[in-house]
Amino acid sequence: MEGEKSRELWEKALTLFPGGVNSPVRAAVKPYPFYVKSGEGPYLYTVDGERLVDYVMAYGPLMLGHKHPKVLEAVREQLERGWLYGTPTELEVRLAEKILKYYHPDGMIRFVNSGTEATMTAIRLARGVTGKKYVIKFDGCYHGAHDSVLVGAGSAAAEYGVPMSKGVPEEVAKLTLIARYNDLDSVEKLLRKHKEEVAAIIVEPVIGNAGVILPEKGLLHGLRKLASEHNVILILDEVITGFRLALGGAQEYYGVKADITTLGKIIGGGFPIGAVVADKKVMEHLTPSGKVFNAGTFNAHPVSMAAGLATIEVLETGEPYRVAREAAKKIVEALDEAASRHGFDYTINHVESMFQIFFVKGEVVRPEDARKSDRKLYTRLHEELLRDKVFIAPSQMEAWFTSGAHTIEAVDETVQAIEEAFKRLREQ
Repeated sequence: MEGEKSRELWEKALTLFPGGVNSPVRAAVKPYPFYVKSGEGPYLYTVDGERLVDYVMAYGPLMLGHKHPKVLEAVREQLERGWLYGTPTELEVRLAEKILKYYHPDGMIRFVNSGTEATMTAIRLARGVTGKKYVIKFDGCYHGAHDSVLVGAGSAAAEYGVPMSKGVPEEVAKLTLIARYNDLDSVEKLLRKHKEEVAAIIVEPVIGNAGVILPEKGLLHGLRKLASEHNVILILDEVITGFRLALGGAQEYYGVKADITTLGKIIGGGFPIGAVVADKKVMEHLTPSGKVFNAGTFNAHPVSMAAGLATIEVLETGEPYRVAREAAKKIVEALDEAASRHGFDYTINHVESMFQIFFVKGEVVRPEDARKSDRKLYTRLHEELLRDKVFIAPSQMEAWFTSGAHTIEAVDETVQAIEEAFKRLREQ
């Protein structure tokens, strides 16, 4: 999909921003990104006058869809009162009470400004509480853009992390140990080898940045057991799954309990936010109560607090979950039917309102399976759907999301577009 105004803006952007964008995945739409003028419900409207059904949903935060009236009203009311004070507000107390009710009823919360800040603070907190230095993360799990987690396995047999970005010192990367997702044995081996040196295990309960990869039965409870046995803090990174799989996130959905939970995306209603949640005895190690430092001018920003509180209040009615779940089910069924009938090798991973299709033989249970998917074919699917005004994640390693705004009309448009897209893919 091309547009003259988008092309002109893209040419300007290339002179202003590295790679033309302010977050890399935005450059994945070819030949250049479309530029958005507005969004409402399940739709995006471009500067070139196109209307797109949106399954990216800003990569997860918009559980209610674009420009939900309750969120808009709450934000407008806050803007009328001002938007930044550098002092506490009643809104942060009210939002904290809402979140803690579902994640740590007797705990505490620290608001920050992004998922990246949340996981960075959680890891620092775990090290500060335990006095230990190593952190175990999983190959393929994404926890933001800070040094401790911009680390991956150098090979299938790698134990110590290697930097995934220039600028991350090897000495820092080596403090992160790499385990295999859906492989408890790999975690146990690291814990035994580095006995009394591991501060935390951090994991996405559902991987959302290698496509969508679900935890096999026993994984999360197994991690809980191992963490308790080895006196290690279990961090569940629920930046994506928090308030998406359920009000209580993956912990409610799978019946498991984290020591520290990181949240973001949905709890800000589409405005910048992150949060760290844990028991009081852990959280009181943060400044000013304790000696683990965290601060931020924009922490608990009043507009984000207002938008997040309004969002959760709407989610508590249950209706957005019902609509999003039904929409996802219909889209997954359409993908399954079209891919099968047209003879493609594929598998679909799906939980509640998040899903992804992989063009690969066999199941996708680990990130290495996802990497075997035919990414060129996925890119072609993205392009064909965009041609029919349906916007899906432009990268195989992202997720599709539905929301409470994905009505029957939007879904029906999408089902038709999926059929036409697969027909053209088969003919190419």
